[in-house]
Amino acid sequence: MRIFNRAHVPWAIFVVLATLFAAWLYVGNFKPQILPSGLRLPPDLAQKPSEHRSVGGTPLGLIFGAISFGIFIFAALLGVRKKLVLWRVGTVQRWLRAHIWLTLLTVPLVILHTGFRLGGPMTTLLVVLYVTVMVSGLYGLALQHQLPRIMMERLPAESVYEQIPHIRAQLYAAAQKMRDSFNPAPPKKTDAGAPAPSAAKAVTTGSTPMASTASALSTPTARAKTVVGSTITAETVKSSVLSATYPKTPPNPVEAKPAETMGTPTARVPEGAPVPAGTEPAKEVALPAVTPKSIPPPSPIAESAKAPGEKPPPTTVAQATVAAVADRGSDPNKPQPTAAAIRPATPKPATPAAAKPAAAPVAPTDAASEAALLDFLDRQILPYLVATRGKRFRLGNARFSEDTFRFVRLRVTEAYRGRVDEIQAWCDERRMLDLQIKLHHWLHGWLFVHAPISFLLLMLTAWHAFVTLFYY
Repeated sequence: MRIFNRAHVPWAIFVVLATLFAAWLYVGNFKPQILPSGLRLPPDLAQKPSEHRSVGGTPLGLIFGAISFGIFIFAALLGVRKKLVLWRVGTVQRWLRAHIWLTLLTVPLVILHTGFRLGGPMTTLLVVLYVTVMVSGLYGLALQHQLPRIMMERLPAESVYEQIPHIRAQLYAAAQKMRDSFNPAPPKKTDAGAPAPSAAKAVTTGSTPMASTASALSTPTARAKTVVGSTITAETVKSSVLSATYPKTPPNPVEAKPAETMGTPTARVPEGAPVPAGTEPAKEVALPAVTPKSIPPPSPIAESAKAPGEKPPPTTVAQATVAAVADRGSDPNKPQPTAAAIRPATPKPATPAAAKPAAAPVAPTDAASEAALLDFLDRQILPYLVATRGKRFRLGNARFSEDTFRFVRLRVTEAYRGRVDEIQAWCDERRMLDLQIKLHHWLHGWLFVHAPISFLLLMLTAWHAFVTLFYY
């Protein structure tokens, strides 16, 4: 607790005024001649002459002793108040401030109670115990005032004190794991009598069938895919579709026409020229109209029958031609589409999938660097991390540790210097943990002297009061 704040000012004023009042009472009763006439005690505060030779046996001395004994009891109850957190009798901070200042008030009260004399063996023992308790308490108060600031400056990351053994065990386990990585266990030997793995059961990458091949559909797209789900084989279906749709028919003799030559009646002659004999144009013969058969278009596949995630197959030139002929057969008056019109749209190039991140390259190993780190771990790091008191080792010194790790970095290659930095971080953390333990012992170690002697002083003071009241 910091004592240099405003909350302690009222207590300090009270202690000073109480000390002055007690001293005035003591001088006014036992040495009134040294007081000025204006500071003489009133008759109500002056005690009657007593037969006791010591000041402690007089009424005023007993009052000083009783007040001191009551403060001792109150100071001992501070530990009980800390245990009873839900006890609504003042806060712990107020109890602690009262504990500090009231025990300081006992210093003048005890001195005035003894009359500046040690007395017999019993009173001498009480005075020695009292001095020990007060010195240890003031020492603890100074430590609690200074050590928090020191811990904030020298401990960048403070850990919970109860978890320090667990953290130290984790550091040792990490170092042991790194040591095992440099010296791995030999591979296990295979059983010579075990059967060799079957080649038929071997599974290769990409052997999982696609959704279209796993379903019950039987479409040209599905049949064009390979079993392992590769890209579509764009085989032309022109010959197969046309042969199945339009069977070959013998040529009609009426429709057959001889090839045009200059000697035929249909040969072209200049306009207005005389027609040679025997070359009169033949009568026009009407050709019978031939109605093409109506061909139903192929039944489309239901969208719900497609496998989930399946893309529609690309339309080939032959499929577009068949669809156009079928459409024209259903409507004879519809003009025949040109080749450019029935040409399917050029599919857009597929967006290339994002490339997977390449695996990190394996760092090349160096036998000499690994041997140096392995020896360093076995000789210095592991014994230091597993030790109960790391201060006994040279790595517990920050300056020696820095020089050691600088030398180790020079012995290994660049690829292994990251490992050296990691080991140094472990040693630095272990050194910080040791420092925290040391400061924690300083901060709370004085209680092992202050608390038991305080209770011993309390019990002996109670015995001293009982003997004084009933036997003197």
